Amino acid sequence: MIQLTRLNGEQYFLNAVLIEQIESRPDTTITLINGKKIVVKDSKFEVLRSITDYYRKIGLQMIHKEIGDLDE
Repeated sequence: MIQLTRLNGEQYFLNAVLIEQIESRPDTTITLINGKKIVVKDSKFEVLRSITDYYRKIGLQMIHKEIGDLDE
């Protein structure tokens, strides 16, 4: 889970695995795999950093690296 901030300043947690897309329009808009859109105060770079940290924490990033090594 990653911590995000709504436009009203309220903080909440989101399962990062559900994120399909992140855009800046100029507000950061996150599209989930079910099509739902969430607008947050955090910059797209802060969201990406949180996702990367979360993937490292649960070991998902290492799995992607190992799969990439097999494709070569």
